[in-house]
Amino acid sequence: MSEHDDNVSRASSPEKGPNDSSDEPPRKGPMQEGLLGFGEPLVPPREGQTVHDTAPSDSLEYIENRTWDDIAVGDSAELVRTLQAKDIQLFAVMSGDVNPAHVDEEFASTDMFHGVIAHGMWGGALISAVLGTELPGPGTIFLDQTLSFKAPVRLGDTLAVRLEVSEKLPKGRLLLACRCTNQQGETVIEGVAKVIAPRERIRRPRVVLPEVHLHVQGAQYKRLIAATEGLAAIATAIVHPCDVLSLGGALEAGRHGLIQPVLIGPKARILAAAAQAGESLTGIEIIDAPHSHAAAAMAVAMVRSGKVNALMKGALHTDELMEAVVNAELGLRTERRMSHVYALDVPTYPKPLLVTDAAINIYPDLAHKRDIVQNAIDMMQSLGVTCPKVALLSAVETINPHITSTLDAAALCKMADRGQIQGGMIDGPLAFDNAISAKAAAEKGIHSQVAGDADILVAPDLEAANMIAKQLIYLAGADAAGIVLGARVPIILTSRADSLLSRLASCALAQRYLNHQTEIRS
Repeated sequence: MSEHDDNVSRASSPEKGPNDSSDEPPRKGPMQEGLLGFGEPLVPPREGQTVHDTAPSDSLEYIENRTWDDIAVGDSAELVRTLQAKDIQLFAVMSGDVNPAHVDEEFASTDMFHGVIAHGMWGGALISAVLGTELPGPGTIFLDQTLSFKAPVRLGDTLAVRLEVSEKLPKGRLLLACRCTNQQGETVIEGVAKVIAPRERIRRPRVVLPEVHLHVQGAQYKRLIAATEGLAAIATAIVHPCDVLSLGGALEAGRHGLIQPVLIGPKARILAAAAQAGESLTGIEIIDAPHSHAAAAMAVAMVRSGKVNALMKGALHTDELMEAVVNAELGLRTERRMSHVYALDVPTYPKPLLVTDAAINIYPDLAHKRDIVQNAIDMMQSLGVTCPKVALLSAVETINPHITSTLDAAALCKMADRGQIQGGMIDGPLAFDNAISAKAAAEKGIHSQVAGDADILVAPDLEAANMIAKQLIYLAGADAAGIVLGARVPIILTSRADSLLSRLASCALAQRYLNHQTEIRS
């Protein structure tokens, strides 16, 4: 290994201590994965980025110490570590130190160092790692530490952290000179550590560290909302906004310039919800309706007359709203089948993920699935993905005559080949694992541009789609925005459990979709 191989520690002893009875030669320390066992860097850090960190690969590796009797003045140990973006992010999470010099790239570019730098104590933590794992090692008690910071440590810098025993004191005490140098040989940190060295030998299996996933909650939604800047707010009928959540979400979306809300429902209840929320309805149009059914019918009529360009569900059941929407004579049907699309921000997935159809079509047939797929492709294209990758899900990735979803998947792929579905790259049947995991796809020998990198997951039926989405939300911590497409206008469906950010994201989806459709028509 070279002098600056990443994540390596070394220990050496120029001579045996006076009480050393061992005949073993000086020992080279075991592989050192650094303070938290990280792998390759991700530079620069991005908001919402997901990072997968793995523990050391050799689970049988041991960690052992050197006792006070074994140690001689001049003994040394070294750890080499390259600063990665995730080191800074995790140190900020652990310490609570969110000084923008460390975590805000825009700010850091304007300060005296002209770029992101490590927290000073990140280097101090590496010194602690050498003390606790190498010299003296397990059983060491930290008493005192002086540190002098000589130069900044920047992303990509490789530090050699070297500790050398400078003095042996009574009662098992040791003084160690500490020095951290970068790849140019410049000293960035130096100081002295005082510890109590262990009296007994300790040898233990090295602990396998857990995986660490870094994710900024709602980061993808924030980028989605930011991307609507400059787009005109869409006139949106808010159906029965008679509680704080639905009313507050609509008003906040209005303040963000996503929608221009028109409130439809019992006026007295809407005013009461506004008072409870501490909201002013000055300048907001309110259309009085006696109950939720009437509010839904009035909202649909406003769409048909061209007064609003979208609908948004308030404090009523989805069935009540959709009953008015699908009415054969007075509703908003088109030649396209309506379908629901979940837009999910999943912490463990590197990009937005659409799941369909989880709310409208219970057991769709082949013709319905064609429209479900096309609706989702259109939605993803409006988000800037020119050719989204569509995974048609089933329980298996091979065609089985006894599993209808595999036959439908094969037929849909052929329909795409013949131009009956346009704008996307489609493959199926695919099981869930090989649709979203490149590793799983490779292990099963699946060669596909879609497998392992899907933008859209098309489930066989509503039950499967709903369970997939809810599992991602409640087990994987995903944020969920939802929209219904295929009607004359997009329909923003929200749930009582939705956060404010999810409600805003749903409105942003409708705004982006309408803007994209306008561009296509023009």
